[in-house]
Amino acid sequence: MDFLYTTDVTWASSLVKLLLSLVLGATVGLERRYKGQIAGMRTFALISMGATLAMLVSIYIPQEYLGLKNGDPGRIAAQVISGIGFLGAGAIIQMKGSVRGLTTAAGIWMTACIGLAVGAGMYAIATIACVLIIFVLMALDLIEKRVFKGNEAKIVRLKVDDIITDTEVYRECFRKHGVHVSDVFLRYDYTAHVSTINFIVRTASTTRFEQIFADMSKLGHVLSLTLDNEVNN
Repeated sequence: MDFLYTTDVTWASSLVKLLLSLVLGATVGLERRYKGQIAGMRTFALISMGATLAMLVSIYIPQEYLGLKNGDPGRIAAQVISGIGFLGAGAIIQMKGSVRGLTTAAGIWMTACIGLAVGAGMYAIATIACVLIIFVLMALDLIEKRVFKGNEAKIVRLKVDDIITDTEVYRECFRKHGVHVSDVFLRYDYTAHVSTINFIVRTASTTRFEQIFADMSKLGHVLSLTLDNEVNN
């Protein structure tokens, strides 16, 4: 098994590295697919293998074409770290104040790093990193849910037939019902003279938004009120 730890790029070592990258990447992708993300096993496996291949090429070119044992194997591999950002950005979806895919984007970046580690022959480190990723995605998710149990994040979307520059009257309505406003996003349509206000709120699971909406509708010029769960994984 010495061929696995040689610094030379051989058929046998390259095959083992690519297969290990496939397994580790697919393992992370399996968890993401289970959570309902679009990027699943195939995407993560390809990312991991692609990063491994980039590292193998980085090592192979100085050795084969320049005769250097200590060339610059990080030159091509470094581009993976910056280039993977495009895939990460593609995994993030902006939905009118709600952001979905941040965790998946971070997982994509980390999986690319795992692929680079495998390509460099750091098998144990890559495997440990994969285990830690699964721990973060699964165990910490359960911990977060326990910590914030009964305290949910919601998005209240308010459409008003006016150009609203001061949201304090709406904030006061939330405070009256014990709802904490975490953030506010405004969008103006000057042609239709309409404002869309997205309130990111955190509140108890027992909160009755029907009463909050009834009070807000009395503030005037309200065209619509909608309630959504905040999705950020």
